[in-house]
Amino acid sequence: MKVEFMTEQGENTLQKKQGKQSIVFAVPPYVTGTANIVGPMEGQGLLASYYDKIMEDTIGQHPSWEKCESFMLEWAVKEAVAKDSSQMDEIDYILAGDLLNQLMSTHFAMRSLGRPFLGLYGACSTLAEGLLLGSVLLDGGFGNKVAVGVSSHHDAAERQYRFPTEQGVQRPPISQWTVTGAAGTVLSLTGQGPRITVATVGKIVDLGIKDPNAMGPAMAPAAVDTLWQHIQDTGRQPAYYDMIYTGDLGRVGKKLVIQLMQEKGLDITANYEDCGCMIYRGEQDTQSGASGCASSGIVFTGYLYRQLQAGNLKKILLMGTGSLHSTTSYQQKESIPCIAHAVAIEAE
Repeated sequence: MKVEFMTEQGENTLQKKQGKQSIVFAVPPYVTGTANIVGPMEGQGLLASYYDKIMEDTIGQHPSWEKCESFMLEWAVKEAVAKDSSQMDEIDYILAGDLLNQLMSTHFAMRSLGRPFLGLYGACSTLAEGLLLGSVLLDGGFGNKVAVGVSSHHDAAERQYRFPTEQGVQRPPISQWTVTGAAGTVLSLTGQGPRITVATVGKIVDLGIKDPNAMGPAMAPAAVDTLWQHIQDTGRQPAYYDMIYTGDLGRVGKKLVIQLMQEKGLDITANYEDCGCMIYRGEQDTQSGASGCASSGIVFTGYLYRQLQAGNLKKILLMGTGSLHSTTSYQQKESIPCIAHAVAIEAE
């Protein structure tokens, strides 16, 4: 099927072959501004020097954890736009999401921004999904600037998905710690910085895991499915990238990705890492590592973006992984459907 469209740069033709899930952008957008804000536990972790703002506690002056999360997301988007040297009214669309029911933190955060808004729910894959869709909008000629925002809050997510933190329920070693934080990113048709060149849209993968504590093992097959499809679609072998990053599989999920790729005949141990393994120190007792929308969000907008700007990284593949269960599906004994989306980000 051939799809034709117009951009400001002229007429382009996109050839989409049957069975392919990847998009090669004719006009790769620039990542021109990023910002992040984190809670105190993240601020004591491995990447503390790469965060723009570290809060003293997880609630601030706000009456609830959920309102604190809304504040963080609003702050991160505004700060990313300011770092881009833009005004909010120059942003054509905002694409954003969080983990909570009806995207409540995101919706309240968007009230004061006054821009066209598309809410996204990809669980922890939301950053990659937002970058992918934002790039599609810009490459298609439907705007000049797009802002992408994600947030998560440990206490708010625990209360919704597991147990109130006041109960002090013991967490199993396979579980992960939801990141308290938010991240904002600005994509632009013009400017300077790394560019999003290719994106691969994931499929739902569900191998029947029902334990909501085992998100890493549940999501790992989806990450492998998307990575393998990306390789088949683009012809890019893993060595093409300086690094391949998944979003929040944690230590257990990371090992499974390596194992499953080895079964396909590819060894990615030399240039593969998981954002969920990069945030906390071992002594912080986060079990298998980090999770949440903000896991890949704060790693990308902080550490990875600066490495791309400095030339320490030239080409990365960022894969956001999402566990798409809900409290209702868990109570109804459903298994956990998972997804992964990938974006290739390359420095000029």
